[in-house]
Amino acid sequence: MEFEKCRDILLRETELVRRIARIQEQIREAVINRNWADFESRFSVLGEIGNEFAVLENERDELFSQGEVSGREDENDGKGKFYFFAARFPEERRNELTSVYRTLKLETLRVQSAGEDLMGFIAGARAALAGFFEIAFPDRGGKIYTQCGRPITHDMRSMVLNRTF
Repeated sequence: MEFEKCRDILLRETELVRRIARIQEQIREAVINRNWADFESRFSVLGEIGNEFAVLENERDELFSQGEVSGREDENDGKGKFYFFAARFPEERRNELTSVYRTLKLETLRVQSAGEDLMGFIAGARAALAGFFEIAFPDRGGKIYTQCGRPITHDMRSMVLNRTF
């Protein structure tokens, strides 16, 4: 019972991470191609998947916490709890669980890496935009103002310049 429940949770988490990876790839392509249509809807879908993942994460943590946990520090983190939990099963089942767990961890690392790359790209684009405004409008000191005169930060929104070069 515990084995099937754990395997099911890990497989569902892996599928959610893969869905996140697909959406993250769509976001990356949209940013590179400057396709801003439905951009926010992709982030709302990511938020929904994140909520589903958090529920599964809590279920998994509860399942791992049901077993006896000794006072060792390495068994109190997520990985230690998992391996302590998996050690209770026969070798064949333990190998199956650890394989699914490793797949989940690898997929998670891929998503994290792709997310960091995307954030690096966006930060670079944002810095380039800020540099452009500093050179193009030196009298503003690199600041952009709203129609009401309040300063705002540089962002990726569209704008129309009311000046000629």
